[in-house]
Amino acid sequence: MKIVTQATETEEIIKKSRFIAALHPCSSETEAKQIIYHYYQQFPDASHVVFAYRIQTDKGLVCRFNDAGEPSGTAGKPIYQHLEGKQIINAVLIVVRYFGGIKLGAGGLTRAYSGAAKKVIEASTLSDYIDYAQIKLELDYKDFQQLEYHLKKLDGKIIHQDFGTKVNVTLKLPSENIESLKSLIFIQPKKFN
Repeated sequence: MKIVTQATETEEIIKKSRFIAALHPCSSETEAKQIIYHYYQQFPDASHVVFAYRIQTDKGLVCRFNDAGEPSGTAGKPIYQHLEGKQIINAVLIVVRYFGGIKLGAGGLTRAYSGAAKKVIEASTLSDYIDYAQIKLELDYKDFQQLEYHLKKLDGKIIHQDFGTKVNVTLKLPSENIESLKSLIFIQPKKFN
């Protein structure tokens, strides 16, 4: 899966209609809705503000799209299919249309929205999605430096630490590296929370 690293916008004119496409990273459905609302505010006189998003949550993938008044299936679904086809998650894709006076027909609308989505995705910077996990550990002081060393190798980091009779740490690391962390001799499975 892929994620968008920064917001990107493109624009094109198709038969006098203006299409402004935007691809934004977002981490929740609430954030996606805020971004969409921003485009409604930024382009209040637009004919249509079409959107699609795919967001990874704890409960699975949340996917939505909306034709925004265009004929059913001609706008939201075509832009959604580009997000799905490129396996992009945690992103919202918006296409703003200003009607130019020439009707495009259902096929023309589908091609126009699909083309706008493809163009903004191609202009965007994508990177691989990494699923991170948080782990709480309790360990002896003598093992703390060794933990820091191994975390660097596992692309992990300490996000919270508390020094008492033992060292209590909260770690963030790629989920795929949890088993490697557990295999370290100084970390006992019972110490995982």
